[in-house]
This record gives sequence, C-alpha cells and structure tokens, in this order.
Amino acid sequence: MKFTWMKWSAVPVAALLLGGVAMAQDQSSSGSQSSSGSQSSSSSSQTGSSATSPTTSTPKPTIQQRKENQQDRIAQGVKSGQLTAGETANLETKEAAINGETKADRAANGGKLTSAEKTQINQQQNQMSKQIYADKHNANTQNYGNSKVGQRQSNQQARIAQGIKSGQLTAGETAKLENQQKGINQQVKADRAANGGKLTTGEKQQVNKEQNAASKNIYNKKHNTKTQPKAKQ
Repeated sequence: MKFTWMKWSAVPVAALLLGGVAMAQDQSSSGSQSSSGSQSSSSSSQTGSSATSPTTSTPKPTIQQRKENQQDRIAQGVKSGQLTAGETANLETKEAAINGETKADRAANGGKLTSAEKTQINQQQNQMSKQIYADKHNANTQNYGNSKVGQRQSNQQARIAQGIKSGQLTAGETAKLENQQKGINQQVKADRAANGGKLTTGEKQQVNKEQNAASKNIYNKKHNTKTQPKAKQ
C-alpha cells in the first residue's frame, strides 16, 4: 500500500515539472520573437530615416549678386575710411569696365551670357575681390580729422557710400565722384604742407566752393535715372 501511494503521487509531481519546463520554453521563445521583431522594426525605421534625409547644396551666386556684393564691400570701405578716394576711384573704374563688358555680352546674345562669358566675368570679379581686400587692408587710410574742412570731406564720402550701397550710384558715376574728391583731397594736403599743416582763410573758402560743386554733383548723380541694378533674390 505504501508503494502504491508513492507511485501514484509521483505522477502529478512529474506532470507539474514537465509543465513548468514547457512554460519556460514558451516564454523564452516569445521573448526571443519579441526582441527580434523590435530589432527588425528599429532597423526598418533607421533605413527609412536614412532614405528620407534631405541633401542640400548652396547655389553659386549669380553675376549680378557678385557685382552687388563687390559694391557693398566698396561702400563699407569708403564709409570706414579703409579706402581712400583714389583707391575707390580706381576700383570703381574697373567695376564700370566689367559692367560695360557684361552689358555688351548680353546685348550680343539676346540678353543672356554664354558659359564662357560667365566664366570670364567671374575670373575678373575674382581679381577685383582680391584688389578690394588688398586696398582695404593696406596702410593707406582716409582720415580727415575734426576740422570743418575734414568734416565736410568725411560727409561727402558718407553720401557717396550710401549711394553705392543703395544702388543710386553706378560704378561709373562713383568713379567720377571719387576722382573729384581725390583732386580736392590732394589740394588740401598740398596747401597744409605749404602752411605748416594749416589752411589759410582763402584756402578754406576755395575748398568749400569746390565741395559745394561736388555736393551738387553727388546729389544729381544719386537722383538721375541711372541706377545699379539689384540682384534678384
């Protein structure tokens, strides 16, 4: 009797043990599948993200945008005094030549530029860019001082700089105005050198007359029909 009871009581214990092993295997299998599914989903998400990531590139500036940028740099140099009137006149004469060449090329090709013409103009503007930098960073600066004559000279340069920046003055007009200022500046410098650094009353009156004429010239050129075209955004 004792043997029989022990025999039959061992059966449910064995069944319980087998059931526990089976459940453990199911849980392990289920966890493995869940982990595999999660990795697959993550991989798919990363692939999708990589496939949809945009690639951007900065477009090259147009011919007109480059010209406008050069003029802005010159205007800043005039206003800050980094560019003398003579340096500005020289730079603007070259800019006017490039503008004239561009205008002629467009007229010969129905308003457009060929690839070769664009390349040529860009090379010329590269050279201009280097010269603007060199002129703005050399030892020559425009310093007019605090005298009335000096303040008048500085005021004229500020008006010219504003005209360049706004497009009211073309490169050719600016070159002419700066050549006029260059002549006045040289005269003032020579007069000061001849009089121990000062100007006589007569010399001051003469300079003011010349600046009055220059002032009218600046106004007329800033308010005529000629303008420096702005680049399209």
